[in-house]
Amino acid sequence: MGSIVTEDLQQTGKPTFPGEAITLEYAKSLDSKDHLRLFRQQFKIPSKSNIKSTKVVKQEQSDDPCIYFCGNSLGLQPRAVPEFIQTHLDTWSTIGVHGHFRQLEDSPLSQWQLLAEHAAAQCAPIVGASASEVAIMGSLTMNLHLLMASFYLPTATKNKIILDWKAFPSDHFAIESQIRGHGYNPEEAMIMIEPERGEYEVSTESILKFIDEHASTTALVLLPGIQYYTGQLFDIKTITAYAQSKGLTVGWDLAHTAGNVPLKLHEWNVDFAAWCTYKYMNAGPGSIAGLYVHERHGTVDYSQNPQKPVFRHRLSGWYGGDQAGRMNMDNHFRPSPGASGYQVSNPSVIDLASICGALSVFNQTSMASLRLKSVSITAYLEFLLLSNTDASTRAFRIITPSNHEARGTQLSVLLKPGRLETLMEMLDEAGIVVDKRKPDVIRVAPVPLYNTYEEVWKFVQIFKKALKRCE
Repeated sequence: MGSIVTEDLQQTGKPTFPGEAITLEYAKSLDSKDHLRLFRQQFKIPSKSNIKSTKVVKQEQSDDPCIYFCGNSLGLQPRAVPEFIQTHLDTWSTIGVHGHFRQLEDSPLSQWQLLAEHAAAQCAPIVGASASEVAIMGSLTMNLHLLMASFYLPTATKNKIILDWKAFPSDHFAIESQIRGHGYNPEEAMIMIEPERGEYEVSTESILKFIDEHASTTALVLLPGIQYYTGQLFDIKTITAYAQSKGLTVGWDLAHTAGNVPLKLHEWNVDFAAWCTYKYMNAGPGSIAGLYVHERHGTVDYSQNPQKPVFRHRLSGWYGGDQAGRMNMDNHFRPSPGASGYQVSNPSVIDLASICGALSVFNQTSMASLRLKSVSITAYLEFLLLSNTDASTRAFRIITPSNHEARGTQLSVLLKPGRLETLMEMLDEAGIVVDKRKPDVIRVAPVPLYNTYEEVWKFVQIFKKALKRCE
């Protein structure tokens, strides 16, 4: 019992479950066979008492951990992160400015001057890119602005940006301001792909049709890899290829995608992408972000004039200059090849230490392995939610696609009106953390690295009990 999940996953892609799967014993049997179960030990799981605390407390190992299904908003702290940060602080306190160029023995961190490139190399396999196509810098919205400054090149006849109907507000604001900054009207130039009335999923076919309709007046397609509200995973490969066949530039916001599902950004020929690292990458709140630029956009050509390289326009800063001449202070910008040439300022080393600590956990596994459990544990969550309920009378609706290929590890649950606050109160009391999107949606994300099938089972029991209370 329990192996059926792995076997079905390998055979059909999405696991199925027998009748006894609704029992706690079955959930525990899945945990006993979980190939990632030891990774949980590498994270600090808040206790049920600490998660409700109103003062700073030291988190110790707890025999009564909370159930934390909020990794789609903020991932839990890897134990490696404070160790890496302390190493940085010790380096700073002992050798000061020499930390920029001196590699210390037994340090998990590179010298500060090379640390951003080191972090990029660690992150590249997670997004399916070469190390030179990734830069670790800034924050998500800032990076989107920097990338749009290079890739949104509107003309009088082609100035529209295609975006998602439920784009994260920060993306919406960034796109709106970029359009306005070029002298165009956002009400005319922002065009949104919407689902059919009463639905939440946007089919790939409808996206391609929408691109067809607007290609002649569009300058850029900028979509989320995973839609933050519904949890829908878009077909990045197909959409990118189709839009590019129409002569369009394609970028992706991978905030909910990077570290959640396998990506092949280089193979899929994506023009650019950006992501945060505080969700599934577990680097900490507001942690330093990442961006990807396909190698063809990062070339630096000196063949015509060794003193005046030819490169794609970008908003430039000294940290985008090649390392050999970065300290020359001669005011001649010679960008580094690849994504690092899009860097602007020297990044925060304490932020880099945090993400390097988090990525050291990822380096012990692979996105393929994480995806195996992600599909399985999310399917189990879906199975339990829908078990012993009738669709016609059910007080909730899962608005995340049921097709495992069209979602990550998040399920968005739309409640009937008036139930959200009672549900959240009961979950809080039970030490269960999910996030809510008013007026009626909760987002539940069992993360493969640290969540268990038993936690999924316990969550569903409280969830259903809360809905009965609302009747």
